[in-house]
Amino acid sequence: MQNDRLYAPERTDRPHGMSAHEPELIDPLPPRRGLSLAWLPAPLRGVVATLLLLLNTAWWCGLLFLLALPRLLLRSAGARRRLDPVLNGLATRWIAGNSAWMRLTQPTAWDVSMPRALDTRHWYVVTCNHQSWADIFVLQHVLNRRIPMLKFFLKRELLYVPVMGLAWWALDFPFMRRHSEEVLRRNPAKRQEDLEAAREACAKFALAPTSVMNFVEGTRFTATKHAALQGRWQHLLPPKAGGMAMAMAVLGERFDSLVDVSIVYPDGAPDFWTFLCGRVPRVVVRVQQREIPADCRRSDGVVESPFRKRVQRWLVALWDEKDEQIAALLRGAGRR
Repeated sequence: MQNDRLYAPERTDRPHGMSAHEPELIDPLPPRRGLSLAWLPAPLRGVVATLLLLLNTAWWCGLLFLLALPRLLLRSAGARRRLDPVLNGLATRWIAGNSAWMRLTQPTAWDVSMPRALDTRHWYVVTCNHQSWADIFVLQHVLNRRIPMLKFFLKRELLYVPVMGLAWWALDFPFMRRHSEEVLRRNPAKRQEDLEAAREACAKFALAPTSVMNFVEGTRFTATKHAALQGRWQHLLPPKAGGMAMAMAVLGERFDSLVDVSIVYPDGAPDFWTFLCGRVPRVVVRVQQREIPADCRRSDGVVESPFRKRVQRWLVALWDEKDEQIAALLRGAGRR
């Protein structure tokens, strides 16, 4: 991608009290060299990007499914320890392939900074604001091979997406039903369905270093949703503690830290076709490594009300700072 670099400019976007875990990394993502299709008309770039995405997905998912079958038959922890790194390695190569076609077809300028201390040998819990399907590709592009592969909490409906739903299942992504508060009030037992799904997934994650990714807003930000929910944040929807609390209850003692990501599209959040067409002039990403409060860590898998409330308070405090940071990033981008 054009101007596809990680760099650490003079920071004007960090609110008081917000500090990185380590000095920021100044290290380029491999810049685009040689062949470039950024000169093509945007719709044609979108067609080419779609075809390359489909080919990349078909190749790596085919290999993934072949190896997922023996893991399905061999359910022991020993078999998982041998096969899971191979499956994750295939998925990592799929992500790298996506980065390759993104560099080939998109003229996007990237402004990214992250800490030095991130490591693929550690466990992390990751959170990020959520505006677009493009967020997933942005996160994977920036974090691939810097931390263990991201495992997302997904809506259960995504299990039925052709090819990818089966791939996400093979990679042990947790599928959540995301019941509305009204449904949960009428039938509190429904809350346990999501918690049990998260508990089972997180128990598997304990076998090998993993990055547990949770969009804690639970849905993509839109002006309509923002107005309906009447949250106190300008650029964010209210965080939901359910999936995060379960991850912290099962793997809290293993997590090295929280990887807190903020994504800003200064020219507006794109829909997926706009992203494929390369009509995203700029992407700004800030990655911070944060300490996890001791009272939000445990390993017994129990999520009682006081623990959930502690995690909720922690997320609310993070969201206060993140909202300020996003506002500052947007102001800074507007001056460019």
